[in-house]
Amino acid sequence: MHVHAAPAGPGAKRTTTVLRISLVATLAYVVVTFIAGLRAHSLALLSESGHNVSDFLALLLSFVAVYFQSRPADDSKTFGYQRAGVLAAFVNAATLLVIALWIGVEAVHRLSIPVAVQPRLMMTVAAAGVVMNGVIAALLWGVARDVNMRSAFIHMAGDTFSTAAVIAGGAGIVFTGKNWIDPVLSLLIAALILWSSAGIVRETLNILLEGTPRDCSISEIRTGMEGIEGVINVHDLHIWSLGSQSRLLACHVTIADIPPSESACILTKLNHLLREHFRISHTTIQFEHIGCGELEGCVVPPDEMAGSHEHHHGHAH
Repeated sequence: MHVHAAPAGPGAKRTTTVLRISLVATLAYVVVTFIAGLRAHSLALLSESGHNVSDFLALLLSFVAVYFQSRPADDSKTFGYQRAGVLAAFVNAATLLVIALWIGVEAVHRLSIPVAVQPRLMMTVAAAGVVMNGVIAALLWGVARDVNMRSAFIHMAGDTFSTAAVIAGGAGIVFTGKNWIDPVLSLLIAALILWSSAGIVRETLNILLEGTPRDCSISEIRTGMEGIEGVINVHDLHIWSLGSQSRLLACHVTIADIPPSESACILTKLNHLLREHFRISHTTIQFEHIGCGELEGCVVPPDEMAGSHEHHHGHAH
C-alpha cells in the first residue's frame, strides 16, 4: 500500500483564509438582520437572518471539511478524507431545504394574517447584506473547485440575489403600501433556496452512493478501452468518485494469453486513455485471458471451471 501525504498548499491556505473572513462577516450580518427583522416586523428580513444562520453553519462545515481534506491518507483511511467535503456539502444543502420549507409555511401564514412592516429599515439592512454577500460570493467563486466550496458559493450567491429582492420588496411597500409583498417575497426566496440546493443534494448523494459521475458514459469509456490494440473486451466495469474531482475505475480486461511483461504496454495505453480523455487517474485493471462468470468476485463459465484460469493485475495511481 502507498500512503501519500497531502500537505496544504497555497490553494488550500487561500481557501481557509476566505472561509475565515466569510464566517466573521456572516455572523455579524446574522445578528444585525435578526434585530432589524424584529424591529421592522419583516418576515423577509427574519427569513434572511435564518438563511444566513444556515450560511454560517455551511461555511463552518466547509471550513472543517477543508481541514480534513488536507490530512494525509493512513492505514485506517487509505483514501484519506476526500469524502469530508462531500458530506459537508450534503449537510449544507439538506439544511437549506428544511429552512426553505419553514420560510414557505411562515409566508403562507403571513398572507392569511398580514403584518405591517417597516420597509425603509428593511431596505437599509438589505443593502448592507447585498454588499457583504456579494463580496463573499466573489471570494468563494475564486476557490470553488469542488462540490464542498461550490455549495458554499451557491449559499452566498443565493443570499446576494434574495437580499436584493428584499430591497425591491421594501421599495414596493413604500410606493404601494401593500404589506402582502413581504410574504410573497419570502416565497420567492424560499423557491430560490430550493432550486439552488436541490442540485447539490443530487450530486452529493450520487457520490456518497458511489454512482457513476454525471458526465461519465460507461458505454463510451468501454468502447474507448476496447479500441486499444490487444484488448479483446472490457467487463465488470465500475466508475465512481471519492469527491467531486477524484474519480476511480475498476474493471476486468480480456487479452490474449501473453506473459505479464508483454501486457505492460496495453496497461500503459489504457491508463493514458483514461487519464487524458476521461480524467480518471486512479485505476485497478485486472487482466484475464478467458471469459469469466460470478465466482468469488470473478467470472468463470461452468464448462471452463476445470480449465486454466489466470489473472494478471495492473494498478495505476
